[in-house]
Amino acid sequence: MQKFNTFSMLEIIEILKKQLLQISAKDVLEFEVMNPDYLSSVYSGQQIEIEGELFIYRGYKAWVDLAQILYCRMLTPIVISQIKVIIKFEKLNEDDSFHRQITQKEEKYGSDSIFSQIHKNEETSFIAHYLKALQNVDINKRTRILNLGVNSGDEFDIILEYASNFKNLELVGIDYCASAVKEAKEKFHEYSNIDIFLHDINELNSLNFEKFDLIISIGTLQSSNLEFNKLLMSIVQNQLKREGAMILGFPNCRWIDGEMIYGARVKNYAFSEMGLLFKDVIFAKKYLQQKKFRVTITGKDYIFLTATSIVK
Repeated sequence: MQKFNTFSMLEIIEILKKQLLQISAKDVLEFEVMNPDYLSSVYSGQQIEIEGELFIYRGYKAWVDLAQILYCRMLTPIVISQIKVIIKFEKLNEDDSFHRQITQKEEKYGSDSIFSQIHKNEETSFIAHYLKALQNVDINKRTRILNLGVNSGDEFDIILEYASNFKNLELVGIDYCASAVKEAKEKFHEYSNIDIFLHDINELNSLNFEKFDLIISIGTLQSSNLEFNKLLMSIVQNQLKREGAMILGFPNCRWIDGEMIYGARVKNYAFSEMGLLFKDVIFAKKYLQQKKFRVTITGKDYIFLTATSIVK
């Protein structure tokens, strides 16, 4: 078994990359390192001598991050002693991803898709930042809420639990996936203040809605069949109240073999490239600021842009 007691992280990455090329998906790599629990308040990279043996300290976060970067799942470490542990990386099956799912585009996000197995609200780096976005827009002061790309209604689930004035809210969800809309309608059938519509966001104006004081869209407006800049401007002008607010979520991750992997991916790149992501984020920020909104950008695996009107 490989021992990485005094190897630099650069050396470790290069060694593990080569080893991963030689194994199949779901196989496990094991290697020995210093037990992170042996010390506290120590930064990664510090050289430590214990009982005459040298180690380079790294916390568990360093190993979790490395597993994700290498498209692996970190399994439960094996404690050898108070000083040493065995780290275990399981190679992910990159073919097990909704990004590679071949189906009708309308049902790529449907109730029978791989995407339907994803529960964003149980991912810490999503829910923590989504809750912060709801705080930023002061959800308890909002009454009419529109969710573009509602799918099965994850964002409404949190509002239902979090908003103190839920019974006074009017929530409207739009999605073009028939099976997802059916699922959302069944989930919220007992709530008279929630309406879900099967409709193309490109034709949003044809629904003739009254304007909303909060519009939410998570991972939808960047879809390939939508013109982001044009659509965003239309939504702000035609569906959002002048004193309203927005929460836009931009995916900065991929879903692979049960894992949320950090970093956006675009065609023709074999690695994470976030240029298009930040292009859209910056356009939205500048446009909304021009329209007299206060804009904040937060998040990690999902980048959250929240905008609140400064017009009184």
